[in-house]
Amino acid sequence: MTDEPVTDDAGDGRGPGTHRPAGPFPLTGLLQRLLQRIRASDRRRPLVWDALLTTFWILFAVLDVSSGGWRTVAVDPHVPESLVLAMSVAFSAPLLWRRSHPLAVLLLTAPFALVNVWTGAVIQAAFLQEIVVFNIALRRPLRTLACSGGIVLAPLVIGSAHFPDDWNRLFIPHLYAFAFASLTGIVVRTRKEYTEALVDRANRLERERDQQAQLAAAAERTRIAREMHDIIGHNLSVITGLADGGAYAAAKNPERATQALDAIGTTSRQALAELRRLLGVLRDHPDRADRTPQPTLDDIDALIAGVRSAGLPVRLHRRGTPPAVPPAPGRQLTVYRVVQEALTNTLKHAVAGPSLAAEVTLTYRPAELEVLITDNGSPHPTTALPDGTGQGITGMRERASLYDATLKAGRPAGTTTDSCTDTGWQVRLQLPLEDSPS
Repeated sequence: MTDEPVTDDAGDGRGPGTHRPAGPFPLTGLLQRLLQRIRASDRRRPLVWDALLTTFWILFAVLDVSSGGWRTVAVDPHVPESLVLAMSVAFSAPLLWRRSHPLAVLLLTAPFALVNVWTGAVIQAAFLQEIVVFNIALRRPLRTLACSGGIVLAPLVIGSAHFPDDWNRLFIPHLYAFAFASLTGIVVRTRKEYTEALVDRANRLERERDQQAQLAAAAERTRIAREMHDIIGHNLSVITGLADGGAYAAAKNPERATQALDAIGTTSRQALAELRRLLGVLRDHPDRADRTPQPTLDDIDALIAGVRSAGLPVRLHRRGTPPAVPPAPGRQLTVYRVVQEALTNTLKHAVAGPSLAAEVTLTYRPAELEVLITDNGSPHPTTALPDGTGQGITGMRERASLYDATLKAGRPAGTTTDSCTDTGWQVRLQLPLEDSPS
């Protein structure tokens, strides 16, 4: 015969044979709620609880004296009742200050403890000292607990010497009570400190979680802003160039104006498609979001063709041997966006002229890819920002920093290319390649 698990056949929707989920024992939950209320009330009004406890033990001590119960355990039952009553009150009344001045309470009751054992009354109210010992173990250092042990046990040792035949009745019960009160206080204190540590750790983890969420949200906002800037800024610059060229050609060459309008429509649709893809990832469910790949190095030709259609002559050079394993998609996107932003800046900020041109050079090396974008236009005095401090260049630097790349933007400082002189502008990106030999 084997034991079978308890199943639930009460028709709760799970069907027969299913395990009932374990829950807290009702009595345990009731006791926990009751203790929590008592502790909360004690924290709000500690003096009220101290007064109630002290009054209870005073009445209990007086009842013990008035009923003569103390004589059943006394070594000498003929001790005057007035002395017994005074000692009972002396042991119970100072409990009112057991939390604020516990060591002082023990010192106050020590003489009465000595009289108690020396006379042989051995009243039970002397065990109230252990309540003070419990509070010392709960709130004070172990050194104070050791001192309290000396204060409590010293009178018992003296009284045991006065009644050598009854030393075990005078000393052993109080020794056990002191040990029990001390260990109980230490256990409660340990559990309390452990619980406080867990609560503090939970609060700290919650704060760290909120901070990480805020940092992640800020990083995501920055990334989205960078993508929006690149998409909108580039395509609007191309559209602006096409519109200006179309307006100029409308009077003399209507066919070129029509081509410009067609190019504006194509560029606008491409921009809208990219924006829909970017915003769709944020708005749609991940399973329904458009996951069209981001631009790569293979899309640079189409990018340059669009810039050319906007009226900016651009030449593309590729030097060196591309690696057998293409760079990671993120690195390719960085190169694409840097080229896009640099050419957009040329369209927006360079003073146009009949000789305005730009060059894009991709140089592959064993460990890195260098991208150099140059133009020969003079910066516009009202739109150009000195030393590459514009928002677009800041975004390019942020992209480069993601892959330990370096990006420099500024005047060529005397360098000369085939069609670009030092009066122009250049952007240089040095991007380490993934999985490339050192």
